[in-house]
Amino acid sequence: MTSDRVLASELSTRVGHDVTIAGWLHRKRQLKAVTFLIVRDATGLAQVVLSGPAAPSAAELTEETPLSVTGTVAASARAPGGAEIVQPVITALSEPAEPPPFDLYRPVVTASLPTVLDHAPTSLRHPRLRAGFAISAASVAGFRAALDAAGFTEIHTPKIVGSATESGANVFGLDYFGRPAFLAQSPQFYKQAMVGVFERVYETGPVFRAEPHDTARHLAQYVSLDAELGFISGQQDVMAVLRQALAGMVAAVARRAGPEADLLGVRLPEVPAEIPQIHFAQAQDLIAREAGWDPRGEPDLSPADERFLGDWALREHGSEFCFVTGYPMAKRPFYTQHDPGRPGYSVSFDLLFRGLELVTGGQRLHRHRDYLAALAARGEDPADYASYLEMFRHGMPPHGGFAIGLERWTARLTGALNIRAVTLFPRDLHRLAP
Repeated sequence: MTSDRVLASELSTRVGHDVTIAGWLHRKRQLKAVTFLIVRDATGLAQVVLSGPAAPSAAELTEETPLSVTGTVAASARAPGGAEIVQPVITALSEPAEPPPFDLYRPVVTASLPTVLDHAPTSLRHPRLRAGFAISAASVAGFRAALDAAGFTEIHTPKIVGSATESGANVFGLDYFGRPAFLAQSPQFYKQAMVGVFERVYETGPVFRAEPHDTARHLAQYVSLDAELGFISGQQDVMAVLRQALAGMVAAVARRAGPEADLLGVRLPEVPAEIPQIHFAQAQDLIAREAGWDPRGEPDLSPADERFLGDWALREHGSEFCFVTGYPMAKRPFYTQHDPGRPGYSVSFDLLFRGLELVTGGQRLHRHRDYLAALAARGEDPADYASYLEMFRHGMPPHGGFAIGLERWTARLTGALNIRAVTLFPRDLHRLAP
């Protein structure tokens, strides 16, 4: 193999030229007088044609063996991309590969999700299985680009912390050189601190939730796309930035992962200039009137409630997105700003996308005395949050932020029935390997 490797997607521009490609043997079809090899690389598939005395040289090649091929590019309407390699010289780059857990050359994956996950390092080579991760990567790139353009600074914060970020017991504890510590439930405390430095910050990274859920929408570790901004006039400023981020993510998927989106039949949503909003109490009243069940009195929305509101937003506003504002304080962390005009409710929101909660955000407390009062009301000791509370002694502006669950976004966008299908090596109630 030479340093002048050509990618499969470039072959159609090299007709008549000698090239070298490299990849995995995706499929081999041996006929009497000719053998066809399909070679797969990161950009797609390339067809290699062996005929005459050269054909037997492919007999020992097994599918998924890495190899390089040097030959002449010829136009072919029946080959992937409209071109193929003829008169090839083939070099195996490792020993013959053992058969994968299922046929990776078949267009549709028939293996069960547990089988796919158990053999993920190999099974994710399948074009349909890897497509979701190209869409995920494009989404993160779009998130970053949108917030960079809006004056945000990217930060990277610790994932080992000394106190629970969100309160409660759903944390993974660990021994930190003889002291108790936890895996971070979110970068919340740190991104608030950095508002006092940069005013506008964002982070993309893992968060950990020790919640014993065994559903198609929950993970013990997932990627959170977090943002926090200062000097806001209210949560509407936060929601406006979230809308910008979502538009950037959709645009980046179209631009950077269009072929993968087409392969999966993904229908990209339109992010409206004004995403419809409904207050939590009004949403519950609406559901009680029209849905056939009454959720009033519950402090949160059920999955069925979310689906109903998703249908309502699409029907009444033509939007696949919907803000639900004013969640009860009982379901919000202690740092959330309460609504002075509606006791018991918060200045916070969830964003639903196609009937699924995707984002949580809102305005935070920013005065030291308010934090002391909030912790006292919940029976928590301020000493447990000493380093966090310190920043509010030295002047913090009104601020707020949000967090997007990347895997939930990708699953909803691609239509995956289980979040694990678009999670690299998922960690859940049962899975700790591979």
